Amino acid sequence: MSSPARRIGVLGSLCNPPHVGHAALARQAVAQLGLAHVLLVPTGHPSHRPEPAEPPAIRLRLAVAAAADEPVFVVSPVEVERAGPSYMADTLEVLAEQHVDADLVLLLGADQAATLDHWHEPERVRALAMIAVAPRPGAGPIDDAAVLAIALPLLDVSSSDIRGRVARGDSIDGLVTPAVEALIVAAGLYGPETAG
Repeated sequence: MSSPARRIGVLGSLCNPPHVGHAALARQAVAQLGLAHVLLVPTGHPSHRPEPAEPPAIRLRLAVAAAADEPVFVVSPVEVERAGPSYMADTLEVLAEQHVDADLVLLLGADQAATLDHWHEPERVRALAMIAVAPRPGAGPIDDAAVLAIALPLLDVSSSDIRGRVARGDSIDGLVTPAVEALIVAAGLYGPETAG
């Protein structure tokens, strides 16, 4: 009798910057869903919003910094290394080929999950990965028996708020990991001319 396949989480994000909400989601998903780890996938070239001021290589460095402080994360550069717009369906296909011994679990906030039907090839996304959803402030519950639920305290933290805090000179202590904060400072990210 064969043993069940191991599960690997997939968390896509602009990583601009990755924050404690991403880390809390990953830790809880590992604990509750029995994941081996979570692949943190920085978006290369977003298909659903304007290109951020910070290039993919910088956002990949921020993801690597987050993983240095959060052992549940393994960074995947798959989207940063691929040309053209980033679509999760394409990303999951590559990750499935790289991890043939595992079942993929796509981690989403409830706000993202509510828009899944409008993503590029949503049925291919669902075919390539199980969907797991965590609550998000302002988003209602997802009523879908096929979706795995992740219990998570509502954390009202966002990358855009962190960028704004940096631009204003406010503290971001406790909102990002120490390695991410150190990189933001060292690279001079999110100053008044680049915030937003």
